[in-house]
Amino acid sequence: MDLIEYSEKGILSKKLMNDEKIDVTLFCMAKDTNISDHTSTKTGFVYVLEGKGIFNLEGKDIEMVSGTFIPMNAGAVHSLKASENTSFILSLI
Repeated sequence: MDLIEYSEKGILSKKLMNDEKIDVTLFCMAKDTNISDHTSTKTGFVYVLEGKGIFNLEGKDIEMVSGTFIPMNAGAVHSLKASENTSFILSLI
């Protein structure tokens, strides 16, 4: 995917679609970056494009590798840690 790019030590995000029904964002996390515990007011899912990391959903660790699909309910506490450069699509409905 031509849109994937990584910063040296950070997280880049690009809105791919945003309207009243759906919000789709590409996230590119540099190796050894993380996103701390947070929630969303919307139901959604994560689809991992490439890389490796851990997605913690409600206290359960889920390995993030290419092709991993992670559904989430609204209000679910989650966090992420990238052990390699990792990209994923977040869709909120």
